[in-house]
Order: sequence, then structure tokens, then C-alpha cells
Amino acid sequence: MSAPQVSGAGAPDYETLVEASPDALLVLTGDGTISLANAAAERMFGYARAELLGQHHRILAVKGIGSSTEQGAPTDRCDGERAAATDVVGRRKDGSEFRAEVASAPIPGSPDSPGDNGSPDANGAARASTSQMVVTVRHASPRVEADAGLREAMSLLSATLESTADGILVVSSEGRIASANNQFVSMWGIPAELLATQDDDSLMGFVLDQLKDPGQFVDKVVELYSHPTAESIDVLDFQDGRVFERYSRPQRVAEEVVGRVWSFRDVTPAREAQKRIDQAMADLAEQAAQLKALAFKDPLTGLSNRQLFNDYLASALNGPCGTAVDLLLLDLDDFKEVNDILGHHAGDQMLIEVARRLRTCVRPDDVVARLGGDEFVVLLIGSLDPDAVATRIVESVKVPVWIDGTMLHPSLSLGLASISDGFVGASELLRRADIAMYAAKTAGKNRYLKFRPEMMYELVERTEMEAGLRLAVDSGQIVVHYQPILPTGGNSGLQVEALARWELNGRIIQPRHFIAAAERSGLIVEIGTEVLMRACTELGPWLREDAARSVAVNVSGVQLRHGDFDELVVAVTESCGVDLRQLVLEVTESVFFDNDFDVIHQLKRLRKAGVRVALDDFGTGHSSLGRLQQLPVDTLKIDQSFVAMIQTGAEELPILNAMIAMAHGLGLSVTAEGVETAAQAAYLVNLGCESLQGFLLSCPQPAAVLDAGLSRAEAAIGLTLAAHRADHTVGRP
Repeated sequence: MSAPQVSGAGAPDYETLVEASPDALLVLTGDGTISLANAAAERMFGYARAELLGQHHRILAVKGIGSSTEQGAPTDRCDGERAAATDVVGRRKDGSEFRAEVASAPIPGSPDSPGDNGSPDANGAARASTSQMVVTVRHASPRVEADAGLREAMSLLSATLESTADGILVVSSEGRIASANNQFVSMWGIPAELLATQDDDSLMGFVLDQLKDPGQFVDKVVELYSHPTAESIDVLDFQDGRVFERYSRPQRVAEEVVGRVWSFRDVTPAREAQKRIDQAMADLAEQAAQLKALAFKDPLTGLSNRQLFNDYLASALNGPCGTAVDLLLLDLDDFKEVNDILGHHAGDQMLIEVARRLRTCVRPDDVVARLGGDEFVVLLIGSLDPDAVATRIVESVKVPVWIDGTMLHPSLSLGLASISDGFVGASELLRRADIAMYAAKTAGKNRYLKFRPEMMYELVERTEMEAGLRLAVDSGQIVVHYQPILPTGGNSGLQVEALARWELNGRIIQPRHFIAAAERSGLIVEIGTEVLMRACTELGPWLREDAARSVAVNVSGVQLRHGDFDELVVAVTESCGVDLRQLVLEVTESVFFDNDFDVIHQLKRLRKAGVRVALDDFGTGHSSLGRLQQLPVDTLKIDQSFVAMIQTGAEELPILNAMIAMAHGLGLSVTAEGVETAAQAAYLVNLGCESLQGFLLSCPQPAAVLDAGLSRAEAAIGLTLAAHRADHTVGRP
């Protein structure tokens, strides 16, 4: 096939252009016959060029695919207009089909037939010159595949946007809503009718009305549209309690920003879960802090406990050389009586108050700890005057305190120990403070003493004393001396008190030196039994001479805690032939307030059998008058510390008056002990005191010389009574 030729200089070679075209080119006559085909047409349809020429173009297309092929459109359009590209299904010589894109255009000035030169017809009119058409056919498979891929991608994108849990909103650069997925509509609860209006302002108003801080929402939008390439993430709080996370990033086509994509995620469950986790962690942290406090703090007073104190002490001793380290160890004197009398609640209140006072006596960095019970310790590091601190503590703690309506007078014994030039370990320093504390207690309580090396020897002596005391009990070194107690109304009711003595190598050791050791070691039970046995044995004949006579024996609370004490008393008196009505048991106040109710029951049983009970050292403890009248007591013995207040006999001592009047009001007799002067005796007789005891009358004597002692005592009391009667005779007060 040859293409049309055009002669002339510079004219294009159209045949070469037609043959070089990658698209199939066909020239069709007015009836659709193929008059020209290029090489690309041969390759596309599988026909030789000679097979195509003269054939109708329908052999190259599937009938019914598009109006162009079905109606012969390429040849029908002879109106001089170019036809738009049309998709058809081509058919090759072997019958296979393919997608193709067909475009056609008329050939201007073409003759009606190959020999036509455009001469006028019989009517003299020129024939139309547009009856031929050129048709371009191009494979459409690449475009169709691309379109299919695009449709698939768009389908996948749409499916992805609709399946995501996030709400997606796409907004153009001009601020118009371009699209939104269903999740966005659902999350914000946008009504369908509002969405259908496509009114962006109304939609934005609906969104803003749900937020706690609409201004925050708008400000972020304005900020991001001022910076088109910026990305952001923030949190939106709803009025109904929901919480959304908002993400935003620019929407790009190629490198151009054409809008902004907003992504909203409902994080309310996650935030609630995080709140619960945070609260759980806070609770765990609080519990851990409480456990730590319990591990290192005393739960009652809030002070450091023993473990934490030991850590502080070890750290202080390992500190810089030359740093002063002082230890003040203290415990409360007679604290057990507070628990016994007022109960453990009152005891706890006293401990709390003492802890508070200790803190006020030291610097903020000093360590105050409770080691247990009523024992406290103060650690001073770098103190310039530990003695001043110790003095301040003693003065502070002994100030009276009101607890449950009762005024108590706390008392303490304090030991002070300091590191010396040589190394002193923690345990040794604490031991020295402990030795000094017990030395203070032995010295009279309510004071402090600083450790001295000789206290070690005193400790050894106490230890040796306990060992010697055990030997004394076993070898019969415990003896009994007797001191008369004389009635002020005559010789009727003569009484003596049996007092234990330790006879060692020809010298007499007084009870104040060994009774405490005996109670600590438990030997007081054996010593008390020995005193009772000796008194009943040695005084048996004297007691039998006069039924009005009696013997008083001191009884320790340790003895009373033995459940068979009452049986022991009965057995001893019976074996010695002593009437129980001639026995007086002297006990201290604390015995009656012991939590062991069997102690009181035993005393009640003995009293019912005839034994009388005297309350010794009255006024030195924490008596509860309300309970006193309910206790098995016959006599009150006024402590010698009150008697010592009488100097001339002319004093006014309301406290003595009140004590004696109270005893008489309770139906009890009164014995004053420690009477050493005639003035004291006269004063007490004038107050109505029934019995007197003291060195004025007689000092304690062995049984062998008791008769002489009683005679001297009777003479002394006789003189006192005579002077008293003489004073009243002359009208003296």
C-alpha cells in the first residue's frame, strides 16, 4: 500500500509518517471499505495489508460493542466533524479479541472514488470532497489495566477508610469539607439530615457544641491552616466525658498541599483504663510508703523504731572522725502502774505525750526513737552540750500531764553515753547508756546520769549481788528484824512489822540494797516465804500471849502472782500456831491494780479468813480513790515522805489532813511510818492517826531484843501522848 504523495520542495514524506506511527491507521471510503492500512494495522489485526484492502472495516471489530461499531459510526460521520475517541473491542484474524480505542477524522478534499478529480456532476455541481475518513486504532489494554488498578486502589482506599476505627475528615485548602468516613459521622453523632445539607458551618457548629473547650478546637485549626505543612496531635475533651485524640497532617497530591486530613480516635476507654492504672499505682505507692513507715517508724508515737535507729547510729559512728556522737537512753519510772491503774489506753496516751516532748527538746536533725515499751533513745550528732539536752529532757518530761481526767506525774531515768577518743561500737555505746540509765534509776529516779567507767563495776556488783543473794537464801543468811507499830490510844493492839535483812560476814545489808535485785531475779518469792515463816516462828509465843497483838509482813506483787500464795499463808500460820487474825499483809498500791485479777481474789480470800491488809507507802503511787473503797484494805500506811513535811508541828499541811480524813471516811485505820520526832508524833496524834511507826519509837531489832525495843517504844509513845494531853488541857491547839 502506498500513501498519498505530495510533491514540492520541503513537503513532508507522509508515507514515512504513516508507516512510523505506533497506532494502526486505516483510510475508509464512504461505504466503510478499507482503502489504506499501515504496518501497525497489520501487526494489530494479524492481516496482511493486501487482505485488508477492499474489506469492510467490520471484520476488525466485534459487533454490538458500542454504537460506533454497531452503526458504522466511522463512516456515518461525513459532516466534516472529528469524532471523539471511542472504546471498542477489536477482533484479530485468528478470532481473538482485544480492547481498543478508536478515533476518526474526515480527509478534506478527498474524491468520491479513486479516479474522481472533483469535476462537476451532470447538474454542474461539485461533488462533496469529504467522503473519505482516516481512522486511528490504539490498544486500550494498558489504559484499562491502569484504570482497573486505579479503581482497585480507590476501592481498597475506600474500604480502608470505612473499616478503620478512626473517624476521618478531609478538608480542602479552602476549608471546605471534601469527604468523611462513616466512623467520623458516627463518632460525632452527626444527623443524616445535617450531613445532607452539605452546610459546613452548621456541621462545624454541631461539632463545637459537644466540646468542653471549643476555642481550643478552633485555635488549633487556625494554627494549622497558617502552617499548611505542619502536623499535630492533641486531645479533645467532651462535655459528656468522652475523650478524643485528634491527629492532623497535610493532604498532598504530588508535592502540592491540597488540603488537610483530620483523624479522630476515641480514647475514652484507654484514658479510663489509664486513670485506673494511675490510681492503682498511686495506691501501691501509698501502700509501699505505709509499709516503709511501718518498717521504720513506731506506729504509736511516729518516732523512729529500733531498726531505723540502729541504721542512724551505725551511720553516725562511721561518719567523719572527731564528730561528737551522744546517746541518751531513758525509760519511764513506774510506767506499769499507769497501765495497771488507768488502763493501756492511758499508757499509750502518756507514751505519745512523752514522744512529743522529746521532739521539742532536740534539734530537727537529731534522732528520737522508741525502742519498745516505755524505753526511748535520743541520738545527738555534733551536739555541743549533750548534758544540757539531758537536763532539758528530764525537766520537760516530769511536767504533770492530764489523762482521762487524772493528773499524772511522769518520771524518767536517763543514761547518757558518748564516744571517747578510742573507737566505740554501736552495741557498746548503747550498753553504756543502758548502764548509766539503771544507775540513775538506782540513784532515786527522775534524773539523768552520764556514764562513768566505775558504773561498770557497780553493774558487776549488782550481778554479783544477785548471785550472792541466791547463795544467801540457800545458806540461811536472810534474817528478820522487827519494828514496833504502837497505837496512839493505849497498849491495846500492839503490832510489829517483820523486815527482811541480809546478814553477810557480820554486817547487815538493808532491804533497799537487795529487794529490787530479789524481785528482778524472782528470789523475792523465797525471801518472802522465809520472812513469813521466821516471823510466825519467832513471834509465835509473843502473839499467843495476847490475841490483840499482830505481826505485819511485807508482800511483793511477784509473790501474789503465784496462784497458791493464799494457801501458802494459811499453811505457814497453821504450822506455827498463829491465828490468821493476828497477821497483817502489807502491799503497795500497784498490787491492787494489777491486770491479774487472781491477785485481788487471793487477798479477798485471806481477808475473809481473818487476815488484815495494809496499803503501804500510800500517796507515792497513782491511787484511784474511786476504786480504793472497793478494795480489800483495812489500814492505810502514810509514807514517811509526807511525815517528813512536819518540822515544828505548827505547820498547816492540808494534804495530811485530807489523807487521814479520807481514810477515816472509808472506814480505814491510819498508820504513819517514818516518825522520828516528838513534834511529828504529836501532830499526827492530833490529826487522829491511830498508829505510829518510826525511829522515835524504835529501830528494827532482832527478835532476841524485841522486848527491850517494845519497852522503849511504849515509853516514847507514852511521853508523846502525855504531851498531847497536856497541850489540850491548857487549851493549846
